[in-house]
Amino acid sequence: MSWLSQVVADFFAEVDWWYFATIPLFTGVIGWLINWSGLWMLFSPVQFRGVRIPGMRELAGVLPRKVQEVPGILQGGVGWQGIVPARAAKMGSIAVDKAIAKLGTPAEFYQQLEPDRIAEHIVTVFRPEIPQLVDEVMRREHPRLWRDLPRPVREAVVERVQQQLPAVVGRVTDEIGVHIDQLLDPKIMVIDHFRKNPALVVRIFRDFGQRELDLMVTFGFVFGFLLGIPVAFLDHAIGTWWALPVLGVVVGWVTNALGMWLIFEPTEPRRILGVKAHGLFLRRQEQAAEVYAQIIAEDVITLERIGDFLLDGPRGDRTRAMLATALRPAIDRAAGPARAAVRVAIGADRFDTIRESVAQEAVGRTLTPFRDPAFSAQQADKIRVLIARRTKELPPRDFVEMMRSAIKEDEWMLYAHGAIMGAGGGFLHYALFAALGRAH
Repeated sequence: MSWLSQVVADFFAEVDWWYFATIPLFTGVIGWLINWSGLWMLFSPVQFRGVRIPGMRELAGVLPRKVQEVPGILQGGVGWQGIVPARAAKMGSIAVDKAIAKLGTPAEFYQQLEPDRIAEHIVTVFRPEIPQLVDEVMRREHPRLWRDLPRPVREAVVERVQQQLPAVVGRVTDEIGVHIDQLLDPKIMVIDHFRKNPALVVRIFRDFGQRELDLMVTFGFVFGFLLGIPVAFLDHAIGTWWALPVLGVVVGWVTNALGMWLIFEPTEPRRILGVKAHGLFLRRQEQAAEVYAQIIAEDVITLERIGDFLLDGPRGDRTRAMLATALRPAIDRAAGPARAAVRVAIGADRFDTIRESVAQEAVGRTLTPFRDPAFSAQQADKIRVLIARRTKELPPRDFVEMMRSAIKEDEWMLYAHGAIMGAGGGFLHYALFAALGRAH
């Protein structure tokens, strides 16, 4: 009998088949649980859940960098927040750098919204407000003059302003278009919105990737089971109580790593051992692009939010000043031939104050139609088409980077979680059979 035949004969004579055969089943179930709970860790909870510990915030500054990355630690808490929502702002930043910045400049987004239609909408909404606007400013700045003017004269002033409104608004929307690259910062818009709405980032993954994520959980069992076969042989060869927990660490770590690889790699189709391999998310880049574009167009880069950013964002003062400059000539023209006489009657400074007041009052009202949800929704489809087209054109590596950015640096937590669960599974298997008196 050869040496190999003797080894095989000894193995069959000595092995406890129940103990041996259940190892792959255990590792398969543990692999499934690892990937299932790993997905929970990725997305839940959306907001931090835990307890604040006095002194933890101060202690966090001296802890290892990897420990500081655990959600809640730097804020002085012990608990958990889903990795994706915890890194929502970071994903927004990288999404802009890797994708949205390549999808189009602010000027392209603005042109996609059809400024002429915006101008028409502004005129339609703003025209009925002109009488009240002029009346309010004049009553505040020069009530006696306004009161003493005959009604036909006052109505003529209002009518002149209304007649000039389309040209004025057209000039305003043109000015916005010319300066939009300086007034609008999509990166700040996206980061700020993702930070305030972490559930939105979760939705991006869930809406187009749920099928792949579910498949990742299923493959957790497959990977765990297959890895459990060599583990069973190694455990039998080592023959000590600590073998299964130690090997379980390897199984847990590798199972999670393979699950992440399955979703995102390889970025280009290629054959591995004769089998075509391609990242699950990347196989459906076109469908993913449509879902991603829909969310960005409906919730992030909308006409409504552009209007908010232009007036109330970090560059809002510049927008208001630009719009006021565009509106001032209209007030001069509204006075018509009487402009010089009115200027003399009330004084140059007073006339300039009235003109400035009307311009400043008109600024906010001019962009109010931007904030019209119904009109914003109508325009959203144009943004969606642009983003979808450009996202489909992204190189696969950039697409992966955009989607994986929220979790890339924190994947070690998932792998560590898998390793801990793998060790726990090994201890559980050994303890169960030890209680039955069948552990080696």
